[in-house]
Amino acid sequence: MTGNTFYFHWEVTLMIWLQAHLGTAGAKIAEVITCLGEEVVYILIFGILYFCLNKKAAKDIGKGLVIALVANPMIKNIALRRRPYFDHPQIRCIRPVKKGADLYDIAAQGYSFPSGHAMYSMEIYGSLYFLCKNRALRVLTAVLPVLIGISRVALGVHYPTDVLGGWAIGLLILLLFPVVKEKTGNENLFHLVVFAVSALGIFYCRTNDYFYALGVMGGFYLAIPVEERFVSFEDTDRMAARILRVAGGIAAAAVLSTLTKMPFSGAFLESGTLAACLVRTARYAVLVFVLFAVYPMCFPLIDKVTGKRDT
Repeated sequence: MTGNTFYFHWEVTLMIWLQAHLGTAGAKIAEVITCLGEEVVYILIFGILYFCLNKKAAKDIGKGLVIALVANPMIKNIALRRRPYFDHPQIRCIRPVKKGADLYDIAAQGYSFPSGHAMYSMEIYGSLYFLCKNRALRVLTAVLPVLIGISRVALGVHYPTDVLGGWAIGLLILLLFPVVKEKTGNENLFHLVVFAVSALGIFYCRTNDYFYALGVMGGFYLAIPVEERFVSFEDTDRMAARILRVAGGIAAAAVLSTLTKMPFSGAFLESGTLAACLVRTARYAVLVFVLFAVYPMCFPLIDKVTGKRDT
């Protein structure tokens, strides 16, 4: 994979100027900020919200987030835009996408447009903005996508237009998704159509992030009706129960990740073949389905151990 090079000259000039004035401390701050836009943070936020605080709101956020997760690599695999530092030696890559891999291996470091960090942060923090009633938290959720996007430019991994595009697409999904879903009337049918359209990426996407995201979408869409019909767990206001639910979810995810890898060799999983990519999709579909539809069946036991709900 080689990719395409296209940019505005002002973007390169801005990035060179920004990095020249960033300094060591500024680079460290940018790295910390960019971490707030990474998957582990989103998973933790979503897990706490879904397992403990507000299951209904978490489901609504998740439905929009999985669309963003799939849309990003689908667009990237069409644009095929190379990262800025690939073509401009004056721009430093301060925080690579995949540490330990060759900085100029586009298969490992991925394509540039649109910025996933900008897109996902707009989707999840934007959703939290409408959910939060605390003024300070609303300001924080409004500012974070901006800071995360700027950090991606400062770290040399995205052009400014990558970030602008990510913000725009994330905001579009955030605002239009609830309207379109409501117009369809049948939510399960809507999910089926969205998944079918998303699956078209199988024919041209060859990056791991797409196949991972497609599995997450499929598993989540299956988990929602199953949880509602057969589990229907309740939120909890007990701190001990919240801690155990989240800790159990993290442990379950780790175990499931290991178990779903066991039938396959490491060489096969890393081969990049279509078969390996589809196995990745299936693995994450199983992991997400079990985590969000099956694992909550343990919650009555957790609630029993930690005591009754506060009144």
